[in-house]
Amino acid sequence: MAHSALIGAARRWARIPIAARIAVVYVVGRLITTGFLQLAAHLSGPGTRFGTDANIGSFVLGWDAQWYWLVAWGGYPSALPLTESGQVAENAWAFMPVYAYAAKVIGIPFGSWGAGALLISLVAGFFACLMLYRLLHQRIGSSAAMWAVTFFAWGPLAALFQVGYAEVLFVLLLLIALDLVARRRFAWVYPVVLVMAFTRPGILAFALYLGLYGILRWVRRRTDPLPARDVVHIVALGALATVTGFAWQVAAGLVTGDSGAYLATELSWRRNWGVGSEGFMPFDGWVQAAQFWFTQWGLPGWWGLIALILLVVGAGGALLFAPPVRRLGVDLRLWSASYLLYLLAVFFPQSSTFRLLMPLTPLWGAVAVPRSRVYRYGMLLLCLLGQWLWIYHVYALGNTFWQVP
Repeated sequence: MAHSALIGAARRWARIPIAARIAVVYVVGRLITTGFLQLAAHLSGPGTRFGTDANIGSFVLGWDAQWYWLVAWGGYPSALPLTESGQVAENAWAFMPVYAYAAKVIGIPFGSWGAGALLISLVAGFFACLMLYRLLHQRIGSSAAMWAVTFFAWGPLAALFQVGYAEVLFVLLLLIALDLVARRRFAWVYPVVLVMAFTRPGILAFALYLGLYGILRWVRRRTDPLPARDVVHIVALGALATVTGFAWQVAAGLVTGDSGAYLATELSWRRNWGVGSEGFMPFDGWVQAAQFWFTQWGLPGWWGLIALILLVVGAGGALLFAPPVRRLGVDLRLWSASYLLYLLAVFFPQSSTFRLLMPLTPLWGAVAVPRSRVYRYGMLLLCLLGQWLWIYHVYALGNTFWQVP
C-alpha cells in the first residue's frame, strides 16, 4: 500500500507543469533558508558583527550589501580614500552599479533599499532555477535536471537568494547567455552581456568562453556547419565582452584621475590578509594564498604550492574526463574551465571563495546525473548541511574579515 501510494504521488507530481514544480521546490527551499537565518539571528552573540539584536533584516543588509547600499545612495568617490599608510582603502569602486541602482528603484514603493535588494535576489533566484532546468534537461534528462535545480535552490549558497548580494542576478544573466549561445540565438546575447558586465566581475571569463566556443565551432565546422553570420556574432560578442570587461577599470580611472584605481581598490581587500601591497599580478593571488594558508596552519609554505598544483590538475581532469561532467556538453565544460581560469588569474582565495563559485551553477547538472535515490537524497542532505554551516559561520559567528561571505 505504501509503495503504491508513493508511486501514485510521484505520478501526480510528474503531471504538474515543470514551472510549478520548480516553484514548489524553490519556495520550500526559501522557507528552509529563512528558518536557518532565523536560527542564526538567535545564535548571534555580542561579539559578532550583527550583535544580540540580529534579525533576518540585518542579514539582508549585512556584509557587502552595505557597499551596494552605499553605491545606491552615495555613488562612487571621485577621490580614492587612503589608509594612514597612504595606500588605497576599501571603497565603493569594487562594487558594480546594476544591482545597487536596480534595488534602489525597486525599493522605492517600499521605502527601503533592502526590500528592493531582497526582491531582486528572490525573483532572480526563481528565474535562475527555471533557466538552469531549461539549460540542462535536454542534456541530462528531465529528472536529473530537476534534481540539479533542487541542489541549486537548497544548496550551500542558498542564503544568497535572500540577501543583498549581486551573485544571483549575475547567475540568472549568465544562464540566459549560455542558453542563448547553445541555441545560437546570438543577437539576443548582446544586451545580456552589457548588463552582466556591470552587475559583478566575471564578464572576462565569458569573453574567454566565447573565444574557446568559437575555436570549437571552427574545429567542428565539417560536421557542424559554421555560417559566416555565426562567425561575425561570436567575434563581435567576444570583443564586446572583452571591452566591457575592462570598461569599469577605465570608468574608475576617469572619475578618480588614477588609472589604477580599480585594481588598487580590489587589492585593498587583500591587505586584510597581509598580502597585495606589491600590485596586481595575474595568478599571483593563488600562489600567495597557497603559501599563506599552509603557514597559518603551521605547515611549510611549499606544501601549499603542491596542494595548488594538485587542485588545478584535479579540477582540469574532472572537467575533461569525469563522465557526469562530460554529460553536460562541451560548451558548459568550456564555460566552467573559463571561469575557473579567471578565478585562478584574479582571485585571492579566502572566506569568499565559496560565494565566488556560484557562476559554476551549471555543474550541479553533473552532481545530479547519478540516478541512485540514496545518492540523491544523501546529496540533498549534504546541501542543507553545507547551507547551515555557511549561514552559521558568516552570519551567526561572523565578526571579522576571516568570515566574510
